[in-house]
Amino acid sequence: MEAADYDIASADIAWCPGCGNFAILQALKAACAEIKKDPKDIMIVSGIGQAAKLPQYIRCNMFNGLHGRALPAATGIKAANRELTVIAASGDGDMYGEGGNHFIHAIRRNPDIVNMVHNNMIYGLTKGQASPTTGLGKKTAVHIDGVKETPFNPLAVAITLDASFVARASAPDIKQTTKILRMAMQYKGYALIDILQPCVTFNKENSYEWLKNKTYYLDDRYDPRKKEQALKKAFETQKLPLGVLYVSKKKKTFEETLACYSDKEKSPLYKRTRDQEDVLAALEGK
Repeated sequence: MEAADYDIASADIAWCPGCGNFAILQALKAACAEIKKDPKDIMIVSGIGQAAKLPQYIRCNMFNGLHGRALPAATGIKAANRELTVIAASGDGDMYGEGGNHFIHAIRRNPDIVNMVHNNMIYGLTKGQASPTTGLGKKTAVHIDGVKETPFNPLAVAITLDASFVARASAPDIKQTTKILRMAMQYKGYALIDILQPCVTFNKENSYEWLKNKTYYLDDRYDPRKKEQALKKAFETQKLPLGVLYVSKKKKTFEETLACYSDKEKSPLYKRTRDQEDVLAALEGK
C-alpha cells in the first residue's frame, strides 16, 4: 500500500491554508500505508469540528456523528467488527469538552481503538473561543478578559486512569507523527495520541514557531512503562515532551470482556445470523 491509495481525488477540503490538519491527514495516510491496511479495513469515527472533517478526506469507512460522541460510536463499531482498525478522530473541544465524559470512560473500558485528538487549543469551527486546553489568560473574542480556567491535561488524566497507550505528537513533524500513529494502530487496547497542531486563523499564539520552541522528544533512555515517571512528564509545562509517554501492563480489551465473544463464538457480530427461535431461547436462558 502507498499513501496515495487513501486519497480521494474529488475531496473538496474545507480547511484554512496552512492548517495543521493537512499534516495530520498526511501522517495518517502514511501510517496506514506502512502497516499495509486496506481502506476497507479502516473505520474512522468523528464528532463535530474542523478536525472531525478528517474522515471525509481519506479513503476508508467513516462515521460522522454528534458533537463529542465519537468514542461511544467507535467502541460499538469495534465490538461489532473486531477485524476493523477503528480510529476516533476529532479536536480538543470535541473530545475533551463535549466528549469529556466519554473520554474518561473509554479509557476505563479499554476498547481496542486509536483515539487521535487534533489539539490546537482553540475551537476552530466556531470562530475561536477557548477550548478545554486553551492556555490560562489567553484572550479570545469570547474571553475578552482572558481565560480563567486551568487547562485540561488529557495526558495526565489518561495515565492516571491507566490507559493502555498514551502519546503526544506534533503535527508539523510528519515523520514522527506517522511513527507514533503506526505504533498506536498496532498496539492492542485504547491508544490516545494528543497531536499538537497550529490553528493559523484563530490561535496566533500557539503557532508553528511556538510548537518548535515549546516541545522536545523523549530520548531512547525513557521507559514508558513507569507510571510515576510518565505522570511527571505529563505535568511538564516549560517544554512539552513528545513521543510515547506511557504504556500500561497488558490487560483485556473491552471486546474481550463481552460474553458474545466466548471460546465458541469468535466470529465478528456482523457475520452472525440468528433466527427467532435462537432469540427466544437466549431470552429464556437456554
